[in-house]
Amino acid sequence: MPRSPGFTLTELVVIIVVVAVLAAIAVPRWIGKSGFEDRGLRDETAAALRYAQKSAISARRLVCLNFTTSGLTASVASSFAASDCSGGTALGRPGGGTLNVAGTGGARYSVHPGATLTFSPLGRPSLGTTIAVENLPPTLNITVEPETGYVH
Repeated sequence: MPRSPGFTLTELVVIIVVVAVLAAIAVPRWIGKSGFEDRGLRDETAAALRYAQKSAISARRLVCLNFTTSGLTASVASSFAASDCSGGTALGRPGGGTLNVAGTGGARYSVHPGATLTFSPLGRPSLGTTIAVENLPPTLNITVEPETGYVH
């Protein structure tokens, strides 16, 4: 009897084991984007903080970041001598539009100690703070240093 082409029983078992491992470990990570979205939200928030600090220095005006549980908005003071951003305009993005960051899914912000952070025209923050991006598998923290405004 001539040999017919095909897989041996050993090869079939190995393929089934590999597919089972991929189904159990890798496929849920590919289907759910939560891990990437979580890190992306943290990185986008940190970039927005850095941009707000640089904008305060370049415009020589106060820049205010208002945090809610679901996002942040940024505004620029209306004049050089303004002590707050109440009459100011929204901070624009480099490519156009306004600087807003919105949480995705169940992600929310928790800001310690306050919900408003301002950068002076020298780039110094009003307070050193830790911003927690919560309701994610790991809580991701962003720290703003009190004297220098360094965001990490």
